[in-house]
This record gives sequence, C-alpha cells and structure tokens, in this order.
Amino acid sequence: MKSQTLREQWLPNLPGNVLAGLTTSFALVPECIAFALVAQVNPLMGLYGAFILCALTAIFGGRPGMISGAAGSMAVVIVALVVQHGVQYLLATVVLGGVLMMLFGLLRLGKLIRMVPHPVMIGFVNGLAIIIAMAQLEHFKRATPQGDVWLQGTPLAIMCALVALTMLIVYGLPRVTKAVPPALVAIVGVGLLSQGLHLPTRTLGDMAHIAGALPSLHLPHVPFDLETLGIVFPYASLMAMVGLLETLLTFNLTDEITQTRGRPNRECLALGVSNVVSGMFGGMGGCAMIGQTMINLSSGGRSRVSGATAGIMILLFVLCLSPLIERIPLAALVGVMLVVAQQTFAWGSLRVLGKVPRNDALVIVAVTVITVFTDLAVAVMCGIVIAALNFAWQHAREIRADVHENGDDARTYVLHGTLFFASTANFQDLFQPLTDVHRIVVDCRHLHVADHSAIVAFEALRERYRKSGRSLCFVNLSPRNQHLLERAGVSLVEA
Repeated sequence: MKSQTLREQWLPNLPGNVLAGLTTSFALVPECIAFALVAQVNPLMGLYGAFILCALTAIFGGRPGMISGAAGSMAVVIVALVVQHGVQYLLATVVLGGVLMMLFGLLRLGKLIRMVPHPVMIGFVNGLAIIIAMAQLEHFKRATPQGDVWLQGTPLAIMCALVALTMLIVYGLPRVTKAVPPALVAIVGVGLLSQGLHLPTRTLGDMAHIAGALPSLHLPHVPFDLETLGIVFPYASLMAMVGLLETLLTFNLTDEITQTRGRPNRECLALGVSNVVSGMFGGMGGCAMIGQTMINLSSGGRSRVSGATAGIMILLFVLCLSPLIERIPLAALVGVMLVVAQQTFAWGSLRVLGKVPRNDALVIVAVTVITVFTDLAVAVMCGIVIAALNFAWQHAREIRADVHENGDDARTYVLHGTLFFASTANFQDLFQPLTDVHRIVVDCRHLHVADHSAIVAFEALRERYRKSGRSLCFVNLSPRNQHLLERAGVSLVEA
C-alpha cells in the first residue's frame, strides 16, 4: 500500500467524488435520525452531529474516503444517560469523549489497530453487515396506538416492490454505465416514481421533520464540578472506546479496499476534535460508519471531497432542502442499505471456515455473533482475547531443546522457541536436575526471552540444579535477552 499525496487526497475525479458525497448524504439522513431517536434526543441533534463529524473528519482526518457521522454504536451507549440526566449531560459527555479521543491520537496509539487479527476483522465486518440488514426491517413496520406492527397487504407489497426495484437498479446500472453512482440513480429514480404515481409509502418525512436553523455555539449547561465529572466520565470513556474501535476497524477496511495507506493517529485526533465541536454546537457524538463508508467507496468516493460534500449536503438538507428530502421513500434507502449489507459481508469467509485453523474459525464466528447480539467493543475484545490465548497456547507448545552429549560428565541443551508466561512449565519439563549429568550448558542462541516469567523460570531452573549439586550455565544469550536480564538484576553465571 502507498500513502496518498495532498493532490491525490483532494483533486482526482472531482465530479465523481461530489456525486459520491451526494449519494452518501442521502443514506446518512435516515440513519442519523434513527440513531437520534434511539438515544431519545431531537433528530436535529443527529443531523448536526453528522454534518460536523462528516465534514471535519473528511477535511482534516487521516483517511480520505471514510465517512463519519452520528453512529448507532454511540447512541446505544448514552441512552441511559439521557434518560437519567438529560440532553445537556449528553453534550458534556460528547465533549469529554472527544477530548479522550484526541489524547488517544496525540499519544499515537492509533497504530494499536495493527494488533487486531484478521479473523477479528472478518467477524467485525460480517457482524456489522448483519446489523445493517436487520436495522432495515424496522422500516417494514408502522406505528399504531398499540405499538409498532408489521406492514401487511398493499403497503407491504408496495414497500417490497420499491425495495426490489432499488436493488435492481443498484446491481444493474453498472452494467450499462458507470458515469454516475448507481445508488444515487436508484434513490432519485424511485423517489420520482413514487411521487409521480402517488404511491402510499413511507418517506423520510414520516420519520421526522428535519427543517432547522444553523447550529449555535454554546457550552453544555451543566455544573462544572467533580460530581458532573463522575456522571459523564464513565459514559465518555465508553463512547471514546467504542468510537475509536469502530473508526479504526473501518479505517483498516478502507485501506484494504482502496489499496492506500491512511494515517490512523491523525484520524483519531480529527475524530476527537469533531466530537468536541459537535458537542459544543448541540450535536450528537459519533464515529466512522461502515455502511455509509461502503456506499461512498462503491459510488466512487476516494478523496476528501466526497466526505466534505456529504457533510455539507446534510447541513443544506436542514437549512433549505428539507421539503425535497422528506419526500424520499424509505424503501429506496432500505434497498440501498440492503445492497450495502450484502456487499459488506465477507462471503468468502463462509467458504474458508472449514479450511482455516479451527481457532481462527471460532474467532470469526464468535466476533460475528457477539457483534450482533451485544456490541462492537465487547465483540472485538472477545475476539482479541481468543486470538491471543490461541497464539500463547501455540507458542507455549513450540519450546524445545536439542540435547548434545559432551563426554560422560557434560551435556548441552540448545533451546528453541519463545520463553514467556505460558511456556515456562514446558521449559522446566525439558530438564531433570536430579538425574542429569554433573555439568550442564544451556545454549540460548535460538531462544527468545519475552517477559518477567521467563526471567523467573531461569532463576528457578538454576536453583533446582544448585540444590541437586550440579553446575549450570547459560551461554550465547542475545544482546536483547542479556539486556532484559541485566535490567531485572539477574546474572546468569555458572551456578
């Protein structure tokens, strides 16, 4: 992968990136409204947050082509806070969460995303694809005094027909022309058809009215004291963790799709700044959105222009274009998002489940299932833990020794592998101090000493030989291993 120059980040295919941004903005609106409703706040807060997050991260972030907005993973985190303490505490939480994200970027911790194994990435992608598809099912319901019920009869038939038509256009148009994003043509075309035939189907306006004014700058109206900090800090920390995880995983996916390398620390810093600004202007917090990012990339959005266009269009929808936007059928957006879900899911992972090591297959399935039924942060952490335990177990079994006889009273053990907390027991089993010859040499030229447990294992082995009345010495320690032992105050001279 290569890094992009400033020219490559802004100027290539300007018309195509503008159209991609316009397409993405249509998909952002219902998602941000829905997430605002989940968080039990005014839908305009979701749209303000989407405008600020999308525009600022696109302009100043480290990954052109990636789309950020008011994400559902963040909305779920703060529902309890809004219910118990109100919207102003939410805004304070968004600001503090943004500060924590900025610190993460300033400390250059974004590179930690490289520690996420590929099976975890596959599980993350598959889980989010399923979540995107399942979220669209809510649009097949209608509100009644008794609660939401599934559509039936003619409304259901019309909804399904429009969704199918949208998907047909998205899949079929690229075979005819690639001059315009197929999702944009599908949304506009189905919208015009619906309006022209006066079809009785739900529109964006049925979710919420999005007309509003420019967001205004103001500090959250909360007491600036330790009690407030105690309330908002746990939520801010969780928001920051979830937001950074989803952003960096989407960052990696975007790198793979575009075959270019972004700057993760810069993206974390820009995300933090945009969350602070969003909270100061009355918007929701957010992070990268994989569904909208996939729409942008599949529509040809590769530069910063596409993300900036999407953000600016969100603001224009609120200020002056709401009468037009509110007429867009939800069926068109549902169809686009179902295509996104299908294209996001790593279908190849189903074919390789029986071919990859069982532990990796377990990670893929576990992360997918946990993502769907709990949340992204828990899923990724579980996946990393499972992968780390598997890695430790495999390396613990690989430590071994080649034994060479040096006469009747001397023996050399040439060690191979990594000595760390999980392999110390196997390391001790390689030696039999009570029955060994008088003089033992341990050759460490092929041994990697990883942690303090390894140092303790060396000392324990030396003590076992001392008590048995035999001599033991360690030779050919690498400079790194020697330095590690010296820092711990251990001198492995002959016992």
